[in-house]
Amino acid sequence: MYKKITTIFGDGIGPEVTQQSIKVLNAIGEVFGHEFEYERALLGAEAIDATGTALPEDTVAKALNSDAVLFGAVGDPRYDNDPHAKVRPEQGILGIRKALQLYANLRPIQTFPSLHHLSPIKFKQKEGIDFVIYRELTGGIYFGEKYTAEDGSKASDACTYTREEIERISLLAFKAAMQRRKKLTLVDKANVLETSRLWRKVVQNMAADFPEVSVDYLFVDNAAMQIILNPAQFDVVLTENMFGDIISDEGSVLTGSLGLLPSASIGNSTALFEPIHGSYPQAAGKDIANPIGSILSAAMMLDYFGMQQEATAVRNGVNWTLENGFVTKDIDPINFYFTSTIGDLICDYVQGKAVESINKGNIELRKSTII
Repeated sequence: MYKKITTIFGDGIGPEVTQQSIKVLNAIGEVFGHEFEYERALLGAEAIDATGTALPEDTVAKALNSDAVLFGAVGDPRYDNDPHAKVRPEQGILGIRKALQLYANLRPIQTFPSLHHLSPIKFKQKEGIDFVIYRELTGGIYFGEKYTAEDGSKASDACTYTREEIERISLLAFKAAMQRRKKLTLVDKANVLETSRLWRKVVQNMAADFPEVSVDYLFVDNAAMQIILNPAQFDVVLTENMFGDIISDEGSVLTGSLGLLPSASIGNSTALFEPIHGSYPQAAGKDIANPIGSILSAAMMLDYFGMQQEATAVRNGVNWTLENGFVTKDIDPINFYFTSTIGDLICDYVQGKAVESINKGNIELRKSTII
């Protein structure tokens, strides 16, 4: 099978982790007989430096002409503390979500038994964690009308949702619940916000079409507590844009590292796949960033292509590396392996080169060949 993939490395550690995903995809192609063609495109600070805009029109055109987009990370410290900057890297990722009509962000939250010691929550709460967050991605306060007074004394951001925007992502969440444990939780703030009350009305109406799905409702502040107190209670979590941004990052802490979790953004055209972490500029160029989130995002891309067996091979490779202690510096600051080494090891697993008995002394820091 042939697939054309637009690769957007982005900023900070984005290029390093994305390159590992490409290596793993190439290993999959070799083993399973697929051909992946990659076309580079710019977004974020790298795009601003090259073109003056965070999202060049050429990037959107390439993305629309591909089967999927593999994205790295966005963000640059040059812009973080400059309130007067007229163009910001983050405008690029918001813009491509809008341009590609990527209205649903899927973030699976699962823990790895071999890394349970890294999580700040107690061991008993880590058992049975397996839920997915469906975050609405192109509406709400991030895209609402914005206003700042000329004298800088007042500012506002409007939060607006339509019934159609809520229905389309809710439908995806209900369908996902039917394929999982048949439970859906809507996270809102319906005791205060009109937009949340609309969300609740729409979901309540749609629930009648999915009688097998148990639906409950949590205010976002309570949901934030419950994700820590009893995360295993969740199956499919549905929420609006800003709430989803916050609780999905909170959920990622359950795994012990932001570098471990993937995401997919889907909608009416080309889907986009990216790790949930930021650009981590302090680690850029040092070959120490965790590529697992990006590699698992590539596995989600394979699922999207209908290549379930291939996606399983990638996930098995990830589990194999973690279980055998092949981890990056964010997980073990003393006995760690390099970004590129982790990518090579997962490629080795996919290609059948991994062995049950491992002599770690034979695996060099920058070379993964197992002897």
